[in-house]
Amino acid sequence: MTSQSNNTPTVQAVSRRIFLGAGSVAVATAALTGFTADAQQREDTRKAESDHSTSNPGPENDVLFHENPNTNTPPPTDHGDFGPIWYSFDLARKRVEEGGWTHQVTQRELPSSTDIAGVNMRLTAGSFRELHWHTADEWAIMLYGNARVTVLNPDGTIFIDDVAKGDLWFFPAGFPHSIQGLGPDGCEFLLVFNQGLFSEDNTFLISEWVAHTPAEVLEKNSNLDSSDIARLPKDELYIFPADLPRSLAEDRAAAGGRNVQAPQQYTFKMEAMAPARKTRGGEVRVVDSHNFPASRSIAAGLVTIKPGGMRELHWHPNASEWQFYIAGKARMTIFMPPGKARTMDFNANDVGFVPAVAGHYIENIGDTDLIFLEMFKADEFQDFSMNNWIRRLPPQMVTSHLNIDEATIRKIPMEKQEVLAG
Repeated sequence: MTSQSNNTPTVQAVSRRIFLGAGSVAVATAALTGFTADAQQREDTRKAESDHSTSNPGPENDVLFHENPNTNTPPPTDHGDFGPIWYSFDLARKRVEEGGWTHQVTQRELPSSTDIAGVNMRLTAGSFRELHWHTADEWAIMLYGNARVTVLNPDGTIFIDDVAKGDLWFFPAGFPHSIQGLGPDGCEFLLVFNQGLFSEDNTFLISEWVAHTPAEVLEKNSNLDSSDIARLPKDELYIFPADLPRSLAEDRAAAGGRNVQAPQQYTFKMEAMAPARKTRGGEVRVVDSHNFPASRSIAAGLVTIKPGGMRELHWHPNASEWQFYIAGKARMTIFMPPGKARTMDFNANDVGFVPAVAGHYIENIGDTDLIFLEMFKADEFQDFSMNNWIRRLPPQMVTSHLNIDEATIRKIPMEKQEVLAG
């Protein structure tokens, strides 16, 4: 995973954001996800790619063109259309507050993604995402820096922990929680919610609740007097600066110590765990309810692919796939019946979407490691490998279908690889 040691974007990121920052949902959908290829025929496309047919004498957005060549001129194997499979956080409107910022990619921006929404958030050192709760489960991964998180159980026990780059947390819907950036430079993280139409702007905030409760009710409920109530917030806080907290041990003790300590573990060290699969082509770390019991509704894989390698041809039987690209450059083709295929390029900070049970691969087409998350609204990570399927069948059956002999069949990897070397 990439480290962000400062807030200065690279030249590539600047050029990308200069264009994409001025975009909108319409730009994203029309320019990248709305191409219809129903009339595209394989032989016609092959012929067109070698003659003057693909020339474009009109205006061209060079930044977008060079980052998405497989969308601008798709391979001849592409055919048909099944909706958008790409969006970028660089297109999403950023809400900036004193203490940090946030922006989101939901079903509103990526209509195909009905099950999952994502929020990217930054908190400076000491700053809070204020005490709040949601209608959806919250799964998160730390992309940079350090934070302190709290979550309260219905029985009154409290969980308090510090998280660093590569760590996860999971907070069930309705459970009140908070996030505070720690030193030296706060944090940045990705939040994933198990509702496609979730909105980070529609959360239950403690500041708004007290601001919209009559003073006499607050006095009766909380044993406060009028001078106490006068100091309470009159509007939402949302993201706001504060002093750095005391040590983790001191905060836990101040909350009541072991007597009120939650028995559940709501955080998980994903980046530090051993890979579930490691090959010459890369590695995959899988986290779901089997090794992170709190995460009952989101399963995830953190995938690293070496240059030239690929996530093998596969599909997921139990959920659609929501992807977040952390580093590198990828190409993905999705296959759907009847005879539809769509190829798309992905870069850091992009979101990808794969319909449930759709066949696909993800290939590293850059010269650095490709790192991305694949996430599912499910309690278990499941996938099928095309190679594994072929090799588990009687050879005569494969020959009948694919017209290759038994010696050729034996070239195909027998076991599921997840990541293949280039």
